[in-house]
This record gives sequence, structure tokens and C-alpha cells, in this order.
Amino acid sequence: MAITCFIRYEIDPFQREAFRRYAENWGRIIPRLGGQLIGYFLPLEGTNYEAWGLVGFASLADYEAYRARLRADAEAKDNFAFAQQQRFILREERTFTEAVS
Repeated sequence: MAITCFIRYEIDPFQREAFRRYAENWGRIIPRLGGQLIGYFLPLEGTNYEAWGLVGFASLADYEAYRARLRADAEAKDNFAFAQQQRFILREERTFTEAVS
């Protein structure tokens, strides 16, 4: 895993369980489409509106190929639609990182 897509979510803290369902869905979808799911993380104590998702890829080219599969996948589309309908994600940011040896 050469790069990690670090996704920072600002979530509605009153819809924590909806975000949990969304993250659990990605737990099935991401590996099937070629991403190496490191995990999704919900706030437990302290800040109650920030969650994270981390997905690994061998390269940015692999990430782009994964994104193309994601856009075409029915289950992924349904999960995106669920998030839009329920409006529990207020903001989403993506950063790409590399591991330091």
C-alpha cells in the first residue's frame, strides 16, 4: 500500500448511527472494488462531529481505476444516495498520504 486516501467527514452528531450504517456498507463495497480498507472511525469521546475513513491503494492510478468502478457500481450508488437523502454528512475532505519508513 503506497498511498492512503484519508477522508475526513464532518457529520451531524445526532445522526451517528446513520453514518455507522454508511461506513458499514463501505466495508463491503470498498474491498470488492479494489480498495484496501484500513477502516472507518466514529468519534467516541471529545469532538462529536468528526469521523474518518482510510483506504489504501498501490498508486494514484489504482485509485483512479477504483473511482471509475465506484461510479459504475449499483451498491456504491445506493450508499451515496443514502447519505444524500439522510444528510448526515455535512462536509467531506480527501487527502492523499504516503507512509514514512
